[in-house]
Amino acid sequence: MATEEPAITSFTSDASKAGKLISERAEDDGFIHVVSHLDADGLAAAGIIGKALWRLDANFRVRIQQWVDEKIVGEIASDSPKLTILTDLGSGYLNVLNEKLPNHQIVILDHHQAVGNVSANILQVNPHDHGIDGSKEISGAGVAYFVAKTLDSSNADLAALAVVGALGDMQDKYEQRALGGLNKIVVADAVDGGHLKVEKDLMFFGRETRPIHKALAYTTSPFLAGISGEEDKSLALLLSLGIKPKQGDKWRALRDLSEEEKRNLRSALSDHLVSKGYPSDVLSLVGSVYTLVCEDPWTPLRDAREFSVLLNSAGRMEKAGLGLAICMGDRSSALEQAIIVLEEYRRAITKYLRWLMEQPDRVSELESIYVIRGGDFINEKMIGTLSSILSTTLPKLEKPIIAYAVADEAAVKVSARTLEIMTSKGLDLGEIMRVAAEKFKGKGGGHDVAAGAQVPPENVDAFIKLVDELVKKRVETIKGEG
Repeated sequence: MATEEPAITSFTSDASKAGKLISERAEDDGFIHVVSHLDADGLAAAGIIGKALWRLDANFRVRIQQWVDEKIVGEIASDSPKLTILTDLGSGYLNVLNEKLPNHQIVILDHHQAVGNVSANILQVNPHDHGIDGSKEISGAGVAYFVAKTLDSSNADLAALAVVGALGDMQDKYEQRALGGLNKIVVADAVDGGHLKVEKDLMFFGRETRPIHKALAYTTSPFLAGISGEEDKSLALLLSLGIKPKQGDKWRALRDLSEEEKRNLRSALSDHLVSKGYPSDVLSLVGSVYTLVCEDPWTPLRDAREFSVLLNSAGRMEKAGLGLAICMGDRSSALEQAIIVLEEYRRAITKYLRWLMEQPDRVSELESIYVIRGGDFINEKMIGTLSSILSTTLPKLEKPIIAYAVADEAAVKVSARTLEIMTSKGLDLGEIMRVAAEKFKGKGGGHDVAAGAQVPPENVDAFIKLVDELVKKRVETIKGEG
């Protein structure tokens, strides 16, 4: 569904107001504090705003965080910046910002559902304020891009980075996994600027840079049971199909396959998933491929989805600085180090997925939800990635996934995912997580399709039980309305 023109106009009006305020503070040479989320979208958003501020010769600092908490708010208060910019977070923390920073000027560039009211000292740019779905029509990086473009037209060259952010936030929810809504404007800017090429093709991780069997083994979205993380089995599959992995002494990449070889590979993978008990339509093999034509074709930055995974790996593996440096333009040491981190990230995902499958009680099915119990084994910064992967592979996809891992002695990090088939009927995970978390001295929120929460460890079982009840109640209401 296309975004209505009045909604676009009112959204861009807010973006212009934010741009004007940011420009004024930069001209005053006031210190600007930027806080952004640690995932791919958050790092891309921080990179866009950071690059725009750098071009303004502004005095600024960027911090990457998992969420807004008392510590972060305290640091902002003690630093006393002339302006604080929150990107890809902030809308879910309006109450604490209102309470703790009433005299601080704040700009929020976010796409998550807002919790609380905006006070006079806060200027918020959020698509939800204009009836635009922030879960799929524009990401945090996209919001940052619209604001950056109002600062200077030259910032249109940052559109490709906003595409990376949107793909990192899995907003490719339109036909053949294309970006839609306001993201289409961002894509058009990137294409018109000569920075992006869009085409239809097989989608696997490393489609341009890796041998075919490695591209298959490195694919985790969706997770190919028995193939993801298994290079030898991936190679055996190719050989069984008569697909030569080498041309002479050179490994072939996915782009080197003929159309017939691609068709055979698609068919074999679909049959493989069906044999594992998954629905035949769970695997979207062909879709929209976004190529950053100005990037080196032999790096993970060439394919926008792979770029987003590299950013996500940096943030999740506690190397967010590397991801931010790459977004700001570093293509030397930071990229070299980030590629190493990416390999570690891939190994960690495979390790965690295997661990989850070893014991039945680690992945259990309740009446209305799946529960993924990461305990203190899974890094809490990785739990969102794992829930996203599992949301594409668990057989009964009509049930939301609630995954959690221990963050510290005071909090458990919870990540929730569902499919659009449920949200289109009225299921809102963001609201359910907010209500359930607040019931047990925690905080929650997010999108209808993807949400999160933090709750005290002693309350996690009761929290999960309440989430199951709330989902059941909402699903029954949906069925009754149908």
